[in-house]
Amino acid sequence: MKKFLISLMLGCSVVATAQASSDADIKLDKAPYLLEDQQALQRGAKIFVDNCLSCHSAAYMRFNRLRDIGLTDKQIMESYNFITPKVGDMMVSPIDPVQAKEWFGANPPDLTVIARSRASGAGSGADYLYSFLRGFYADETKPTGWNNHVFPSVGMPNVLWEMQSTMAPEQFDSAIADLVAYLQWMGEPVQLERQALGKYVVLFILLLIFVTWRLSKAYWKDVK
Repeated sequence: MKKFLISLMLGCSVVATAQASSDADIKLDKAPYLLEDQQALQRGAKIFVDNCLSCHSAAYMRFNRLRDIGLTDKQIMESYNFITPKVGDMMVSPIDPVQAKEWFGANPPDLTVIARSRASGAGSGADYLYSFLRGFYADETKPTGWNNHVFPSVGMPNVLWEMQSTMAPEQFDSAIADLVAYLQWMGEPVQLERQALGKYVVLFILLLIFVTWRLSKAYWKDVK
């Protein structure tokens, strides 16, 4: 747990420059809600492992957790896990931390809970990521050749530029929505179950309150 908290703090510090500007000044687009769409989550996971995992780890997520979005171990090993020999291994990037710091100025943050950590007054973490990933534009004055409307002077290049240049804008937005949905799911894989269980808990509490109220009235009815 201590290592997890330290990693989360380091990851947040890498992107803290964006937070330093007022949230009110950042215009975020609303991310589509796709957490209940397993096909979208599978497509998002594929985009993540193909484009993000080479630099960004998700060190607190195991590959075999992708079973929860409908994938088999065979599918995971054939199409999603290109890093380790075991389906139960963590999603750890193969990038050398020393080289990463030289290239980007800081180690790329762990993305396990990035969607949860980026929530702010301007919108949810999903809204932030959806706007950020669609906010890159060419800027020759920057070392990477890219800049970002949501995160000015970001050290991260536009790793999705090939997708963006070959897809229609609507297709690219849809792909980013899938990726963001996966990042949102990865931050709390059991959130749908938790939300569903929460409804029953609330109903139980309301029923308990009603029964307690009726018992109280029956107990005190003859007391004057």
